[in-house]
Amino acid sequence: MHRKHAVFVYGTLKQGLSNHFFLREARFLGRAQTAERYALYEDEIPIVTRSQTVSFIQGEVYEVSEKILHHLDVLEQHPAFYRREQVEVVLEDGARLEAWLYFSPEPKGALLPEGVWPRPVEPGEL
Repeated sequence: MHRKHAVFVYGTLKQGLSNHFFLREARFLGRAQTAERYALYEDEIPIVTRSQTVSFIQGEVYEVSEKILHHLDVLEQHPAFYRREQVEVVLEDGARLEAWLYFSPEPKGALLPEGVWPRPVEPGEL
């Protein structure tokens, strides 16, 4: 049996970013945000932690195979660095589903209170 998994990505796995190639065989389900508030930090790479409830995290959802999920676990160093946990996410059309999200056990770096990475550039900031 070839089980499929929904994965919510919020960092370098998103479209147009450095690790998106890991998802080249995945099916894009849409842009989404977490149903609950978490904290998004940036310390060279983005991390999400459950330790604070700051904002809904913005990202993308993909349907992946067991093989792709295994590759993502290796990339994210699950469970030694990130811990993969299921959370509820809300797609742009309002549909809700359970998806895997990689959490960091500890916050570190700069808090991104908007819940978006990369941080949007403000006018005049260039």
